[in-house]
Amino acid sequence: MSAAAVLAAARARGWRIATAESCTGGLVAGALTDVPGSSDVVDRGFVTYSNAAKEQMLGVDAATLAAHGAVSEEVARAMAEGALRHSLADLAVSTTGIAGPGGSEFKPEGRVCFAVASKTASTRSETVEFGAIGRQAVRAAAVRHALGLLRDAAR
Repeated sequence: MSAAAVLAAARARGWRIATAESCTGGLVAGALTDVPGSSDVVDRGFVTYSNAAKEQMLGVDAATLAAHGAVSEEVARAMAEGALRHSLADLAVSTTGIAGPGGSEFKPEGRVCFAVASKTASTRSETVEFGAIGRQAVRAAAVRHALGLLRDAAR
């Protein structure tokens, strides 16, 4: 998925984008801002690696984190919606997952939860199992997937 295509789709609608990232550590925002001229579309990125950052920067409820864990669609949804509330964006994507190495029986390496929130549609979330393909490969796959979600939402 091309970051330029995401920017073009958002630009055509007059939309701004925000990102809320945990396991990707700002790589989605980085991919978008690698494209010259992205400043008219990208509003901001939140790197919320810790639970405290998710709570403080995005307003994720501590009870949601306690009940579902950081790697959950519930938290991904709260992150994307929080990014919208705490920005000037019209569209936001979130990533939270287990890039590895490691994981558990219940939350294996390669699991990434995503959400897309916009001011014009209901928030959508999904979980993708990339598998134990290595930390960098999981993060790169998650960035590509997040860009695809943004592009689809901006169409």
